[in-house]
Amino acid sequence: MCQFCHQHGEGKKWYLRAENYSEELLADLKRRRYIEDFFRHPEGIASGAERLAALDKTPGLVKNIIRPVLSGRQKSSHFGQVLPIEDVAELLNMTTSVVRLACICRYSKLKTEARYCYGLSMAPGGGKILEILSELDGTFLNGPDTSGFEVLSPKEALAAITRHDDEGLCHTIWTFQTPFIGGICNCDRADCQALNISLNLSTKVMFRAEYSATIDEESCTGCRDCFSVCHFGALEYSRTSAMTKVNTRNCYGCGVCRAACPSGAITLVSRAAIPAAAGLW
Repeated sequence: MCQFCHQHGEGKKWYLRAENYSEELLADLKRRRYIEDFFRHPEGIASGAERLAALDKTPGLVKNIIRPVLSGRQKSSHFGQVLPIEDVAELLNMTTSVVRLACICRYSKLKTEARYCYGLSMAPGGGKILEILSELDGTFLNGPDTSGFEVLSPKEALAAITRHDDEGLCHTIWTFQTPFIGGICNCDRADCQALNISLNLSTKVMFRAEYSATIDEESCTGCRDCFSVCHFGALEYSRTSAMTKVNTRNCYGCGVCRAACPSGAITLVSRAAIPAAAGLW
């Protein structure tokens, strides 16, 4: 299991512990200020990515020293983990209300609103997370086609995130001053700064999922439809056998490839059951 499961989940999936969503954690002044600053200054995400891109030009020894330090800092402040739609459904069953809002990460890169983020609350009506966000002067959070924040029921949120799953978006869950879990985002490699930083700039800001994909050879037709939704370069095609295979060392276990597979050949298995992937997070 991942590091957070051991530290904040008592050996179980840390994101399925109600304590990590507690409204009481939002009473912490340091955490509240962190959330306020995070949403007030979206340019900080873009500038951070630019600095990491500049780091790529430094000698390998320097990069190898700095990157783990930066990842360690992220784990204590704002760190994510990939999770499949069935785990999204399970954690939404624990929540009372959901606030849908613009993705700050995409806004920092594209300067346009895209409502792919879902703040989670154990309280009705959006709880304290809505209270904090409503006090911010963030005009990007209220786009021209919407009025205010969207407060959804867990059922409505699951329906929306299931549509994102069908679109091939990767579901991720994020902390705001760990272990408090603030929300779910739905990411793609082209627009998501977190995926860009983790994959292209080699600085970890998110864990892999507790799972890895596997393909049933008898069911795979070799159509390669799954390639179009894999953000992690984890799918490989064997022209000899005319079948797709999973590179388990690259797979993040998001499971969105399943929706694209017309033959139902793809399933998820526990990462711990795959020796080559068990220790990769």
